[in-house]
Amino acid sequence: MDRRPAWILGIATTLVYSVLAVLRFRRFTVTSWDNAIFEQALAAYARFEAPIVTVKGPGYHILGDHFSPIYAVLAPVYRLFPHAQTLLVAQAVLLGISVAVIASLAVRHLGSLIGTLIGVLYAVSFGLQSAVAADFHEVAFAVPLLALAGAAFVEARYDRVIWWSLPLLLVKEDLGFTVAAIGLALWLAGERRKGLGLGIGGVAAVAIVVGLVIPSFNTGDAYDYVGTLGGDAGIWSTLTAEPGRKLLTVALTFAITGAAALLSPWAVVVAPTLLWRFVGDNPFYWGTEWHYSLTLMPVVFVAMIDVLARRPRLVWPAVLLSAAATVYTLVGSPLTTLADPDTWRESPRAEAAEGAISQLPRGAAVESDLGLLTHLATDYELYWRGTIGDAVPDYIVFDSAISSDDIVQYGRKAHGTDFTVVYDEGGYTVARRGT
Repeated sequence: MDRRPAWILGIATTLVYSVLAVLRFRRFTVTSWDNAIFEQALAAYARFEAPIVTVKGPGYHILGDHFSPIYAVLAPVYRLFPHAQTLLVAQAVLLGISVAVIASLAVRHLGSLIGTLIGVLYAVSFGLQSAVAADFHEVAFAVPLLALAGAAFVEARYDRVIWWSLPLLLVKEDLGFTVAAIGLALWLAGERRKGLGLGIGGVAAVAIVVGLVIPSFNTGDAYDYVGTLGGDAGIWSTLTAEPGRKLLTVALTFAITGAAALLSPWAVVVAPTLLWRFVGDNPFYWGTEWHYSLTLMPVVFVAMIDVLARRPRLVWPAVLLSAAATVYTLVGSPLTTLADPDTWRESPRAEAAEGAISQLPRGAAVESDLGLLTHLATDYELYWRGTIGDAVPDYIVFDSAISSDDIVQYGRKAHGTDFTVVYDEGGYTVARRGT
């Protein structure tokens, strides 16, 4: 069987998503503070230092937030290419690898035509696109691991399922429950001993990391996200909030596989992620935006392949339904922006943004809102205005689209000292400490 189309598709996915991510960065598209957080941590790893992330707060150790040591493997790459875009491209590479693995699996079991088509549907799935639009996140490392574990499951190589699953424990603490769900999938497949062992191991890992490891790095000696489960409203009230939005998320997650994934025992692997999202009190968890569906995509497509390999009569109905659902999700999606000529042009505000950055001496302590946060993490001791605490910056940078406060008054009130405006153009304002 010719597997070259699968790897060509993987390379193409890497290139397209790299271009999309870098173009968004070049246009100063504001997403969140996460890319800046991960870059600060990665820069510390590259210097062989503790991952202190000042964006989260002065002296903040990132392992006291989430247990995600796996992205330290990017430290040598970042040491060579110390840029925010390095993380964006690294994420695209990880997604591309997963596409190659899943397309190759599909080609082996369903033939070149169907296999390649399924690979394309996976490559453009809403979970991958939304993750790229949300910038780098550590869960990108889970995607090729889940694809490889799933491929081993489909081919009944159950020892390999375990070995590909265990590194998920280094990606993020909640993925211990996903590892436990993989154990359940093994149990359902008849591998009772292996399944039970993996299930117990996954739950035990969560207990150790959340109960001991993260609190040991956290200044409050606690795991900060326990309170997000249910929030003030309670777990049941949060679970039943916005049911239409949550049901649509579940429906689309399986519709992009033509609903075939529902017939595979591997589908149980999505359960922990959907559950914690829906009982979390953050509405961003509940929809198909952001990166929260990323780890679901390789699971449901592997489950789809698992079913179609055993039930050939379902192949074309499932693929056609999958294609229809995918077309629906493509409307207004991040990938479609590549067809917009404006995406390839410099942002009207780019010159002003670059002018604001040029006012900042390299290495200075800078406080920023979200506007330029991702672009400042590389060269500055960077703080976010929402978590700066008692630190006093040398410079403050505001984007008027985000912060409407008078920057001088804000500086005096927040830090008890005077600041002087040294730049105010195109919606960006820079103030220097002192008069």
